[in-house]
Amino acid sequence: MKTFYTLLLLFLVSLSASAQLWPQPVQLEPQGREVRAVWYCTVVGLDWPQNQRATDAASAERQKQMLRRDFDRLQEAGINVILFQCRTRGYVCYQSDYETWDGIFSGKNGVAPPYDPLQFAIEEAHKRGMELHAYMVTYPLMYANQVKQLGSKCVVASHPELCQKCGDRWYMDPGMPGTADYLAKLAKEVTEKYDVDGIHLDYIRYMEKEVGFNDNVAYKKYGNGQNKAQWKRDQVTECVRKIAAAVRSVKPWVKLSCSPVGKYSDLPRAKAGGWNARDAVSQDAQLWLKENIMDWLIPMLYFDGKNFYPFVANWQQESYGHVIVPGLGVYLCAPDQKNWTGEAITRQMQVSRQIGCQGIGFFRTKFLLDNHKGVLDFTREFFSQPALTPASTWLDNVPPTAPDVTAELQPGFVVRLRWNAVSDTTPIVYNVYHEYPDGRTEMLAHHLKTTNYVYAPGICTSVYDKLYVRAMDAYGNESPLVPVQLEREVKAAPEIPHVPGM
Repeated sequence: MKTFYTLLLLFLVSLSASAQLWPQPVQLEPQGREVRAVWYCTVVGLDWPQNQRATDAASAERQKQMLRRDFDRLQEAGINVILFQCRTRGYVCYQSDYETWDGIFSGKNGVAPPYDPLQFAIEEAHKRGMELHAYMVTYPLMYANQVKQLGSKCVVASHPELCQKCGDRWYMDPGMPGTADYLAKLAKEVTEKYDVDGIHLDYIRYMEKEVGFNDNVAYKKYGNGQNKAQWKRDQVTECVRKIAAAVRSVKPWVKLSCSPVGKYSDLPRAKAGGWNARDAVSQDAQLWLKENIMDWLIPMLYFDGKNFYPFVANWQQESYGHVIVPGLGVYLCAPDQKNWTGEAITRQMQVSRQIGCQGIGFFRTKFLLDNHKGVLDFTREFFSQPALTPASTWLDNVPPTAPDVTAELQPGFVVRLRWNAVSDTTPIVYNVYHEYPDGRTEMLAHHLKTTNYVYAPGICTSVYDKLYVRAMDAYGNESPLVPVQLEREVKAAPEIPHVPGM
């Protein structure tokens, strides 16, 4: 541990000594895997749809176009995962059998827009080779005055025994046995109805003490004399366990992630200041990795200095072979927030990659795209190489069969690749790679659902470089590397006979 912190300190000092505004990015290994995520928030329209309301075909198209523009810019910046908020505070933005529509899309709670926003977002993300994870707020619900406006498709009305009113707001009670079952039902519904790549849980914890949540009612009824702090952690863990089981019963490859409070617990050399995941809000997130009921953690590390670096190192050291994606508070660079320098965020990106974290998350989309302090510009350079997300080898590590690929050289030094569809127990996509003569590789295309690809390098000699087509299952496992062989060669130009005097 001492050696690790010494190395980390030396790395930070070296970055501080740089005279450049943006230190040279720590490069990802060729064909390395990395999560590059953004939270895309729909609550009160924060990131989307902002002030656009969809009441007819024309206004729905304007709303859709906003999302397309955002996704284009995110793709250009190298983002490969969209955490799309589809359950806000007891409302949803998809067709649900259990909860009602969030009015942020149509302009009125309980009223559906003229299209399905979640389905549309999934299609647009997949067109760009990006994953879409359904981001669901768990325990917090709507305000009391909103409950009165809704009918039976409101959890406060349909399951009042699971809910508690604190001030002017409602919350689900983690200590009530039915709460975990209800949330698992919602996650299963999304997984069944939609082609999501993951389920992302927010607020999967007890509320901070300032809320005034009464945890004694459930504890007195169901605690059975257990230590109260441990009992509360057990209730949240049981909820995660049931959600994971529900999701995996439908599509076992769908990733489960959450955004825990940024500091897991007090560390021997760094105190959390009374605000941590395990002890302050009963969120035993590192245990969830150990038990394989969570695949990724995206901790909310919206701090800097001694409140960031020791804690990000701790998350990575206690990953149990799973994926740690530090969630960075890019919003803090905005002048009306904390007006951080851009270098504060870019150093966190550098260090996170350097110590082996398998990704970066940004909270939230609008602040990244607004390019406060040039962070978006740096991000484009930092993510200049395309990357797949890490394979979920703890769930399945068996690669699919390699496709049988044929390659035909066509006029203009164009190579047309064709291959057979690979059968597997999960959906299959295909990735195409090019290997240069010096051994360097590049990903030409990824997440293809078709069985053909045209390679037009623009340099005639490059058509003889090695090409590979790899099948990839939904867990992220790729088939073995099998070089593609050209079916026919380019014919040499006929020799022109020498004519004396010419």
